[in-house]
Amino acid sequence: MKFVTLIISFVVCLSYTYAQQPAYKDPKQPIAKRVSDLLARMTLEEKVAQLQTMHAGRPKLDDKLFNNTAKLDSLYKNGMGMINPAFDETMETTIAARNRLQDYMINKTRLGIPIIFIDEAHHGLVQRQVDVFPHGIGLSCSWDPALLEKIYTHAAKQARVRGTSLVLAPVLDVCRDPRWGRTGETLGEDPYLSGILGSAIVRGFQGSNNGTIAPGHVAATLKHFSAHGQSEGGSNQAPANFSLRVIREAHLEPFRIVVKNANPAGIMASYNEIDGMPSHANKWLLKDVLRKEWNYGGIVVSDWFGIDQLWNKHFIAADQKAAALKAFNAGITTDLPYGVNYRHLGTLVKENKINIKALDFEVAKILELKFRLGLFDQNPVIDLEKAQQNAAGTEGRQLALKIAEESMVLLKNAPFGNASGNLLPLKKEQYKKIAVIGPMAAVNYLGDYSGLPGKNVSILEGIKNKAAGAEVLYAKGCRITTNGDTISQNNYQYIDTVIFPSKEENMQLIEEAVKTAQQAEIVVLAIGENEQLSREAWAPNHFGDMADLGLQSQQEDLVKAIVATGKPVVVYLMHGRPLAIPWVVQNVSSVVDGWYMGEEAGNAFANILFGETNPSGKLTITYPRSTGQVPVFYNHKPSARFFNYVIEDKTPLFPFGHGLSYTTFNYSKPRIVLPAAPKKTGLASVSPGSTGEIYGTVEVDVTNNGSMKGDEIVQLYIHQKISSVTRPVKELKDFARITLEPGQTKTVTFTIDSGKLAFWNADMQFAVEDGVFECMVGRSSADLQKAELKVGK
Repeated sequence: MKFVTLIISFVVCLSYTYAQQPAYKDPKQPIAKRVSDLLARMTLEEKVAQLQTMHAGRPKLDDKLFNNTAKLDSLYKNGMGMINPAFDETMETTIAARNRLQDYMINKTRLGIPIIFIDEAHHGLVQRQVDVFPHGIGLSCSWDPALLEKIYTHAAKQARVRGTSLVLAPVLDVCRDPRWGRTGETLGEDPYLSGILGSAIVRGFQGSNNGTIAPGHVAATLKHFSAHGQSEGGSNQAPANFSLRVIREAHLEPFRIVVKNANPAGIMASYNEIDGMPSHANKWLLKDVLRKEWNYGGIVVSDWFGIDQLWNKHFIAADQKAAALKAFNAGITTDLPYGVNYRHLGTLVKENKINIKALDFEVAKILELKFRLGLFDQNPVIDLEKAQQNAAGTEGRQLALKIAEESMVLLKNAPFGNASGNLLPLKKEQYKKIAVIGPMAAVNYLGDYSGLPGKNVSILEGIKNKAAGAEVLYAKGCRITTNGDTISQNNYQYIDTVIFPSKEENMQLIEEAVKTAQQAEIVVLAIGENEQLSREAWAPNHFGDMADLGLQSQQEDLVKAIVATGKPVVVYLMHGRPLAIPWVVQNVSSVVDGWYMGEEAGNAFANILFGETNPSGKLTITYPRSTGQVPVFYNHKPSARFFNYVIEDKTPLFPFGHGLSYTTFNYSKPRIVLPAAPKKTGLASVSPGSTGEIYGTVEVDVTNNGSMKGDEIVQLYIHQKISSVTRPVKELKDFARITLEPGQTKTVTFTIDSGKLAFWNADMQFAVEDGVFECMVGRSSADLQKAELKVGK
């Protein structure tokens, strides 16, 4: 009887304790109720703290800070929304610091609200002992959403196992001026393709397409909202003063697609201004479009120091307090990276300049995200052993190799001299001595916003791995910069000052390279840009934008000298932006574009070089003939290229969508198949992004006429012949990546719906207008066949 009484008493005690537990700590309660309960318990100071962030390196999360209770309390006693990463730490140091800080947040603050740990993860986690995939512009050349989703699923797991719960990626900027140093971070120049690939990336990060953040996944943050990729003069953070129609159709569109298709947790405002209004203070952009029109429910984060720039760069605010008011009223949820502006929010509430309900709205967004991430309910301790096991895994390297093989673009492949066949692929037994020459040969550059992989395979190493039985010779050829191209250094993106070598030094290296080439039977020439020439410009001594898209530091002299030896030459390009290299393209037999291709670049290129992999990548940004041709994006207006230049053709060096294969693909003439009951009139209005009415399908038969299995990327472009406002000459509206065995034929079908035909008309309504639409299908934006679809009368 006593035993039964004890059990009953224990159950009653547990029930009483459970009943006393605050609702926000009860995982069985709906998130909305937990947020409401927690918000009601918070002081003004605790609310403001949730909209602030700190930086893990300033002050550093080390023993000195954690042992100084007074200092720690002064920084974190009211809690904190998020903490930004320190990029110069080991995995062990980062995890130890995060565990100590999260323990403080949960057990030492009044309400025990956990903190969000932020990381960059543009093409892999930006930490050490991680997998690094191709730069954004390289990834996009795969045109493979399914593979990108797998890659970012892996990146998410690699981040979450280290305690990261929110990443500042992907980059959705539409780049229309490749002088911009951040071109390589983008997914190219097309808004539709950027939106489709960006949706796949977010699904990989978050593990869903409905906003749910699955276990082992992270919250994604789209950036930079908006028009950041077509800045004045190609200069980072410069104005983007374009018409509302251009902003809508080109720069907002990829964000709209991803918000609709993948429901990202976060969006980052951009540094630039639009029509005189910086994005961090732009109510139309962040509230009217994002919140009201698109019904976006996530958080809006500032870019690093973006709110500070309202008072120290754009001069639309006098100080931090005034900048905080403008940014908050515009719709910025949180202040990165130090939160110094938003520390004034409490004062602004007390002065009745910010309504407490408006503050609660933004705080609720942060709390909701923390609940969605499971931070209140999961074990807060980051397991170092699991993180180490993850870092030692091989899955990431396999994915890195696969995506690098799919993303490399064969730009040119022609016979050498009087040979009967194209130079590539090489037969392993064909050449006994192969010279690998150039400043990009022995160092595999990864691009900016890169982590440090455990192994990073250079072009030289990859060829040595594959060229069994052949002697591989090496010469540097020339230097690009004197402080950013040595093999011993392992991360070049953070080197500030750019120091170029003298011409005399490079000419000596070119002379040595010629001697090496003369000993060989064939030359692989690796040229391009190192990370100091193609990166984010973020300080007066840290440049990244270029006024000249040609090869720098005597590299063209190197190419000319090697070509003059009479040896067959394969050029491999490693770079972050399209380069103006007409002489190179005209005078060498084969050119492979590798961008910054990730940790497996060398092995991937060797597989393509020797024919073990058939190249299939296609360009997602146009190559200009010269810098003066910029802007040269493919989806231009009819009057944009009406005349040639006096001394240069108006056509690009390589068009958007271009990419060759070792096999040949034949396209049938496209066929329009109308629905059983075709519509007789165009729609008056269409909700942006909706499928709406289906007007028919376009079919095309694609046949592999060659002798090698290959992948082809079939592209659909649409143009309305007569419309109420001028329309681009063509716009990408769909694509399909298909695999064909030799002799095999596949029929590719594209659905033509109102979402593909609608545009912002003369009355700024998104609508389908009656008329004739050219439906163009082919292998690139410059190699298409047309079929016409009539809509309406």
